[in-house]
Amino acid sequence: MKNKIQEKLGKRIQYLRKIKGYSQEIFAEKIDIATTTLSSIETGKAFMTSQTLEKILEILEITPDELFTFQEQIESADMYAYILKKLEFIKNDDERLKIFYNFVKSLY
Repeated sequence: MKNKIQEKLGKRIQYLRKIKGYSQEIFAEKIDIATTTLSSIETGKAFMTSQTLEKILEILEITPDELFTFQEQIESADMYAYILKKLEFIKNDDERLKIFYNFVKSLY
C-alpha cells in the first residue's frame, strides 16, 4: 500500500529531476541506484535510504525543505491557458500590456 507522503515525495523528485533535465537512467546512475528503484521511488511504491536521499539533494542541488515542499504542480498546458486568459484580459489595457511585454522581453 502506498503512503501518501511517499507518493508526494516521489512525484516531487520526478518533477525536480525533469526540471534539471535528467532522464531516469542518468539520474539513477548519478545517485547510484537502479533505474527500476528510481521508478519505484517516483511512483511512491518504494522509499529511499538516507544515503540515497542525501545523493538526491546533492545532485539536484536543493535543500531538504525544497524537496519536501509539496506545492501544487501545474501542467504546462494549464499554465499556458492561464497566461492566454490573462493576456486576453489585458489586451486593451496599455499600461498592463506594457508591463507584461517588458517582463517577457526581459526573459530573453
